[in-house]
Amino acid sequence: MISESTPLAAVEQAMQALLDDVVPLASESVALGEATGRVLAEAVEATMDVPPFDNSAMDGYALHHSDAGHTLPIIGRVAAGDSPLALERGTCARIFTGGALPEGADCVVMQEKACVTDGHATLPGDVPEGDNVRRRGRDVAQGSQLLGAGMRLDAAALGHLAAQGIDKVQVRCKPRVALLSTGDEIIEPGKPLASGQIYNSNRPMLVALLEGFGADVIHIQHVPDNAEDTRRCLREAALAADIVVSTGGVSVGEEDHVKAALEALGELNLWRLAIRPGKPLALGRLPGGDGQLTRFVGLPGNPVSGYVGAWLFLRPLLGAMQGCTAMAELPRLWATSTFGTSTGPRQHYMRVRLDFSREGIQAHAFTDQNSGVLSSCVGADALAVVPPHSQVAQGDLLECLWLKA
Repeated sequence: MISESTPLAAVEQAMQALLDDVVPLASESVALGEATGRVLAEAVEATMDVPPFDNSAMDGYALHHSDAGHTLPIIGRVAAGDSPLALERGTCARIFTGGALPEGADCVVMQEKACVTDGHATLPGDVPEGDNVRRRGRDVAQGSQLLGAGMRLDAAALGHLAAQGIDKVQVRCKPRVALLSTGDEIIEPGKPLASGQIYNSNRPMLVALLEGFGADVIHIQHVPDNAEDTRRCLREAALAADIVVSTGGVSVGEEDHVKAALEALGELNLWRLAIRPGKPLALGRLPGGDGQLTRFVGLPGNPVSGYVGAWLFLRPLLGAMQGCTAMAELPRLWATSTFGTSTGPRQHYMRVRLDFSREGIQAHAFTDQNSGVLSSCVGADALAVVPPHSQVAQGDLLECLWLKA
């Protein structure tokens, strides 16, 4: 039984509980135009050379290098997409960027270096073989691995696939996420506020983060502050989703029902972390469909805690479910602190802005680091990691987790 007397868990312990027994989801075939941000389920092998033929790197004249330094008759014209005739020795052909190199030619002289008169081109000497030619297979060789399994498809990767003529790819299914907001004081934007109420900033923020991490947010619901409704909402969400994410309700107040509901319905694997912000975070599992267990991540209600918790825990969990090892950890940078601070028994994740210069990287902390001050996350490039019981002085090096990945 995890209680208030249980020692606070370290981040490493939380990650172990979070990722224990996670296996990648099944895969599906999607059109290339719909694959942005999806994760490859299997490696892709090149079925053709890229480029598929020798071609000109610029506008000019194609010839055999042994004919350089002479005046040659221009016997043809090759534009991109043309199928050129073979070139006899002692002749040249007008060629444009991307045009296929004629058989018999092995170099290209750029047009600015040629003198053209009456259908003849006077060309400079000492033109080496292969000059201004993009050789077949220079980019990709047939039979080589084009992209590896587990790669998240960005713009360059999509272009790489398209260059092979690929129009469909096998990717991991998107993890289905149910997002629950607890608290009777929470009101959706667009509605008038009554006394004591606040707008739900967590929902749009977390939806954007979850979708950016590759999730499909399929179920969004507000959970009233009572035990029966909390259990019902958790039960319904677990049947529909691969991961249930809640905000609020995991602390120790009389109106915090999520922890008790999780323990009643499923299992609580971890509760309360030795981090700041985000101490009241809960990890567990709930009965899902087909006898499977649905992962549960209970984020604190304070918006900064939810923001930090999403980057630290939801991103690697969603990455593991998509088989994407690059999402296991945030990229780490070392930056020089422009501020001083100290920590108690919890590890602090400070919102910082990074400046890059020739002298190195500087980390500037937002003045108010309170967990309710969401403005500290607006414009933050990274989370500066300050270990427990530490003193940081201006000029010290800090490990920073990059938030732009």
